[in-house]
Amino acid sequence: MRSSANSRTLSKAGNKAGTSAAYTERMALRGETFAVAWSALLVSLFALSFCYSHNLLLLSGDAVAHMAIARRLIDSTNAGLSQLGSVWLPLPHLLIVPFVWRMAWWQSGVAGAFPSIGAYVFGAAGIYRLARVWLKPLPSLIALLFFALNPGLLYAQTTALNEPLCVAEMIWAVIFLVEYLRALDHEEIARAVRMLIFCGLVLVAAVYTRYDGWIFATFTWIIAIAPLLRKRNLWKTGVGGAFVLFTVMLAAAPLIWMAYCQRQFGDPLDFLRGPYSARAIEIRTTKPGSPHYPGWHSMRVAALYFLKAAELGAIWPRLANILLWLTLAGTVVAGIRYRSQHILAALLLWVPLPFYAYSVAYGSVPIFIPPWWPHSFYNTRYGMEMLPVFALALGFCAAWIALQIGNRWPELQAWVVGAIALLIVGNSYVLARATPLVLQEMIANSRTRIPFEAAYARGLETLPPDSTILAYLSEHPGAYQQAGVALKRTINEADYYRWKPALNAPAKSANYVITTDNDPVAKAVAAHPEGLTLINIVCSTGQPCVRFYRSDVREPGGSIRPR
Repeated sequence: MRSSANSRTLSKAGNKAGTSAAYTERMALRGETFAVAWSALLVSLFALSFCYSHNLLLLSGDAVAHMAIARRLIDSTNAGLSQLGSVWLPLPHLLIVPFVWRMAWWQSGVAGAFPSIGAYVFGAAGIYRLARVWLKPLPSLIALLFFALNPGLLYAQTTALNEPLCVAEMIWAVIFLVEYLRALDHEEIARAVRMLIFCGLVLVAAVYTRYDGWIFATFTWIIAIAPLLRKRNLWKTGVGGAFVLFTVMLAAAPLIWMAYCQRQFGDPLDFLRGPYSARAIEIRTTKPGSPHYPGWHSMRVAALYFLKAAELGAIWPRLANILLWLTLAGTVVAGIRYRSQHILAALLLWVPLPFYAYSVAYGSVPIFIPPWWPHSFYNTRYGMEMLPVFALALGFCAAWIALQIGNRWPELQAWVVGAIALLIVGNSYVLARATPLVLQEMIANSRTRIPFEAAYARGLETLPPDSTILAYLSEHPGAYQQAGVALKRTINEADYYRWKPALNAPAKSANYVITTDNDPVAKAVAAHPEGLTLINIVCSTGQPCVRFYRSDVREPGGSIRPR
């Protein structure tokens, strides 16, 4: 009996010592992560300074549109959550709102950079933190450098594009999932509960950021439930209740968005089949008889295009195929060496590959890259979501190489990792000098849009500041952004109660009516031209013409002129 009591005492002492050691390790790792975060912030601000000084913040039409949606939430005749739209998910726009409030920040594009910078810093700190779960500091530094010094990511985090936010959410969801699994192994129930709830909160944010997050959350849920199925007694602890809450959070998030779409647009799946969905855009823009885009109804081809976009955005083009093989090798090494340490959770970082393969094949979301037909740019930034798995796999490869060399020549181990780090820095420099793929796309696709919107903006600046405008804003919100026109002066397609009546009587609805070739306002003016006088036409190569009409029946203050 005394021996048994002594054993229990020693066991409790051992558990306390183990817990204390784990706590000390976590505190040390937290310090490393903070140092990485501050370093990433300095790199981020340098990139912002460069892109701002070279007028690169507003090249992306999608980034301009994201800021326009955020601005509509606070600056429109019908301000509020009803301005969120349905196709793009709401979180990125809500994060931009505090910054887009200032007109100067909206006009310059800086407003969209602030949330993306925060996402970049969290993503960089997160990839290092995740690598440190299994690797020592030097191999983890390899993963960090490859991720944080990627020129495409550094450019994207200076804009309102939501890829940096999505990538950071994926990384931190995996971190909290791994910590939840490790806490269960050590029977730290309270910590497991906290980590699972944190994971759920990050996944809810991901669900409201991009539709990738919906699939990512599903796979995460499957991994999270596995230990509860193996150990049924966990259901009786706090973990069981936390998992129920976790499940409710992940299920409710997309349902709330569908309910919003049902209330606002009359269709819970408006984001899939509404007038602004990817499928509807494909139908409108595809010319009759033209061939389908590459990857249409072929997941194999779609996956190849996605992977090639990811590779070209991450490494020198001549080494693109080598990167994929190194990533596969790193994944295999991790699976073999750390299979008992919850490495399966890290495989979630591969989820973007099947998601985009399916989206390209069956979701009307094409990806175009210069080397392959049709030899142009479109949606190349989607490949950025493979950066975490590329970076982490390279960290595992570096650790394995260092281990093999260290077994024979221990003094060379650090030098080998240093040489790999220099190669990564050199790769980032070459990519930056050659212009990152995502920036190449923005430059190519903005060549006609930027001068056109500048001319459009000059036309807007000639209008009286107290006048009202009827216009379709979905196509060129950048003109209003450049001109600094308050959106509450406009009647546009987002003003659900005034829009349709205005189209039935354009001259009576606003002081000025602005049309773009074949847009809804142009059709309304063609049907009801009475009371309108054409005063200006703006045309630009490769863009439609914009026509400015003055209402002859409406006073500047808003009343109808007596006849």
